[in-house]
Amino acid sequence: QVQLVESGGGLVQPGGSLRLSCAASGIIRSIEAMGWYRQAPGKERELVARIISGGSTNYADSVKGRFTISRDNAKNMVYLQMNSLRPEDTAVYYCNAYLLGIGSVGTQYSYLEVWGQGTLVTVSS
Repeated sequence: QVQLVESGGGLVQPGGSLRLSCAASGIIRSIEAMGWYRQAPGKERELVARIISGGSTNYADSVKGRFTISRDNAKNMVYLQMNSLRPEDTAVYYCNAYLLGIGSVGTQYSYLEVWGQGTLVTVSS
């Protein structure tokens, strides 16, 4: 079964930094794209940053210049370096991947969209 596991969330003061990590595991042939989404209380889930297999990235306007997404293709991992954090960055952050792998009910490779369980980031003094 393909799964994503995030780590690195926590409590940080405004202006501080955190680094989130996400590891993909299971039977995976290739990962086309990985990204980070977030959901604040009472709000819809939104894209934070995304990186595709060729290395191109895109960011939400609200995090440009403060957050950096990167990948380690050899380890099937994606990272989100978050600097100059603001209270409005408080949310549950979810890792997302679009990949070619074998799901929990399949025996052949297929394209799957997979989500992690989420990690809470709280920015507060």
